[in-house]
Amino acid sequence: MSILLASAAARRAVPAVAAVHRPLLLSATRTMSSLPAGVQLVAPVPDQAKDIFSRDALQFVATLHRTFNPTRKTLLLKRQLRQQELDAGKLPDFLPETKAIRDDATWRGAKPAPGLVDRRVEITGPVDRKMVINALNAGAATFMADFEDSTAPTWENVALGMVNMRDAIHRQIAFTAPNGKQYKLREDGKVATLLVRPRGWHMDEKHLLIDGEPCSASIFDFALYFYHNAWKSIEIGQGPYFYLPKMESHLEARLWNDIFNQAQDTIGMPRGTIRGTVLIETILAAFEMDEIIYELREHSSGLNCGRWDYIFSYIKKMRAHPQFVLPQRGDVTMTTPFMDAYAANDAAMAKVRADKLREVKAGHDGTWVAHPDLVKLAKAVFDEHMPGPHQMHIRREDVVVSAADLINPAAQGSISEQAIRTNLNVALLYTEAWLRGSGCVPIHNLMEDAATAEISRSQLWQWVRHSVRTAEGTLVTPTYVNALLDDEVAKLAAQYGAKFAQTKIPQAKVFLHAMVQGREFPEFITTMCYDSITSTSKARL
Repeated sequence: MSILLASAAARRAVPAVAAVHRPLLLSATRTMSSLPAGVQLVAPVPDQAKDIFSRDALQFVATLHRTFNPTRKTLLLKRQLRQQELDAGKLPDFLPETKAIRDDATWRGAKPAPGLVDRRVEITGPVDRKMVINALNAGAATFMADFEDSTAPTWENVALGMVNMRDAIHRQIAFTAPNGKQYKLREDGKVATLLVRPRGWHMDEKHLLIDGEPCSASIFDFALYFYHNAWKSIEIGQGPYFYLPKMESHLEARLWNDIFNQAQDTIGMPRGTIRGTVLIETILAAFEMDEIIYELREHSSGLNCGRWDYIFSYIKKMRAHPQFVLPQRGDVTMTTPFMDAYAANDAAMAKVRADKLREVKAGHDGTWVAHPDLVKLAKAVFDEHMPGPHQMHIRREDVVVSAADLINPAAQGSISEQAIRTNLNVALLYTEAWLRGSGCVPIHNLMEDAATAEISRSQLWQWVRHSVRTAEGTLVTPTYVNALLDDEVAKLAAQYGAKFAQTKIPQAKVFLHAMVQGREFPEFITTMCYDSITSTSKARL
């Protein structure tokens, strides 16, 4: 994935916050002996996280939820209505009602904030303690701690993830592995700037009820992190920085901006201190990129191309139409028209190097890696071709992209039986790991998160729904795919032997079977499987 700090229309300058007067924050109640009215915790809080779930912190979460959750629900309903329009044949296009924003050359996005001026290499990963330390120490400019695709949202993962975020910002994070190996932050202080990726608007946090309904997971993640770390992040020369996932419209960006404003106003922090980098990882957001930056303006820290989720979104949104069927995943590259218009051993390293070279030459300001070993490689490419801290001066006015370009599949490739088996295998293994509480999983020598599983299962659904034929000439039907699924599970059973009974593969198979029949399309694996990883015991406070 690659970073664009500003689009051609991101042009309204706002001074970066260097230092601010710190008024009193909400009183730091450090006991959980009582909860705010209307707030219920329905899972026991780990001992290490008692301070995270203080009464005042939960009141802060509840206030934001009560204020903004009705708008979130309305926007999620708009997603459903838009899908109905897509299914009926109304294809995506640039919005006529926001043309003035796209054409206006006078407004500006925010200047890069402290710690975000040079983002040539970012590392991403889950929020478990060892991974956070390793990522901060890896030599990357920034680290995106991911509560979304890389973290299975078990209550323990989320609660301890918040502890890890607090300890990282306060520079108090350390970890001792079972084998006695110790992990701590670099002594020279050269650690990455931390950005937090809360869960998307579609997710609920069912372990916290507010007025009897689950809290928005997006608001939950944002509010707890902001409450405990906003001022400390300023003290260490950064700021409360976020990655905003899976948005589908500029109205969803407006909601984030409204939340940012209320959060800052509540604690007396100047507006514009928060910054949000938007992940353009849905096909619909690609039609509203200027508008998304416009809505965030003083809080914007640019856009990032989230390619794997983008492919998944393309399949999902265009699912009703056979002309948008894609070939096997390996044939959908960044040179495929809709991907090209929108913008992973030795052979693998060569591919990564070529990938990063294409990004820097296209004018991107930085790139993502998901493993510390790739930081040096990616940094070398950007150091050679990007001598300054960014490339905001490269306007790329030569690039003109039409609505048709953004949805043009035209991918050269085929669909083999092996590709179907690979998608089944990847989706099974990832879902099995997710059900065990792991959201970042090594599969076939690659680190995978939810996006890869989403592409895999959505391709299977699409191929079944539109009755494609394999390269071998076989008609792809539910019966055919179900037989291959049974066979792949049998192979895994033989591979695991006696340990198979301790895996979640049978449960993963049930979920995957339901997702690939070509009938109803489950919106996200994570929402479909979420109830299987929630805790059911009510917290005793």
